[in-house]
Amino acid sequence: MSRSYDSRTTIFSPEGRLYQVEYALEAINHAGVALGIVAKDGIVLAAEKKVTSKLLEQEESAEKLYHIGDNMVCAVAGLTADANILINYARRVGQQYLQTFNEEMPCEQLVRRVCDLKQGYTQYGGLRPFGVSFLYAGWDHIHGYQLFQSNPSGNYGNWQANSIGGNSTSIQSLMRQEYKEDITLEEASAMAVKFLGETLDNNSLTDEKIEFATISKDEEKKRMVCKILRPKEINEVLTKYQSDAQPQSQRA
Repeated sequence: MSRSYDSRTTIFSPEGRLYQVEYALEAINHAGVALGIVAKDGIVLAAEKKVTSKLLEQEESAEKLYHIGDNMVCAVAGLTADANILINYARRVGQQYLQTFNEEMPCEQLVRRVCDLKQGYTQYGGLRPFGVSFLYAGWDHIHGYQLFQSNPSGNYGNWQANSIGGNSTSIQSLMRQEYKEDITLEEASAMAVKFLGETLDNNSLTDEKIEFATISKDEEKKRMVCKILRPKEINEVLTKYQSDAQPQSQRA
């Protein structure tokens, strides 16, 4: 029966569902997992990197983590080509705001602009939803550190900790058990490594399998630092927290 309603984005099923949006969400569930954790002194983003072949030349640039501005980084899960379009749009909107008002765009305002574009692609014929979800990690002088999650329908929410992509349900369950509001950035980093280690199928985590980013304040220079870690820095993080990242079954 659903075949009568799932060929077009603009037609609701009798149950009030848009099947094309649900198919986009299903595509995201087959992508590598990405997670974000807010600490009192920063935010951690971590994502699983899908290694397609040993013959593929690994780029220095990140595959799942992207800078949007000086105060914002995002993690993606889903179709990378769709993500590139939305990331370029977000960067352009942020730079236009910076040029007009001489300050960084508030995080939620930028997220809402991107989500408005995503929602439009669920409303007009001849278009399909963007098959990508985002975790936006940012800071502004209004609300401080913030973590937003958005999906193909254009919905978004503000979270203390969340995950998207494959295995996201398992990670969210661990987050509900272990997350505390007063954790530090180091504790959040250890928690992110632990969650990835317990949910990914890989025997051990390496810089070839995950990406890592942090947002924190440089107290000396009095400015925010949004940093996507390089492979050497990722290995240092993994070495530091590897014992916490190992599944309990391996430690027993």
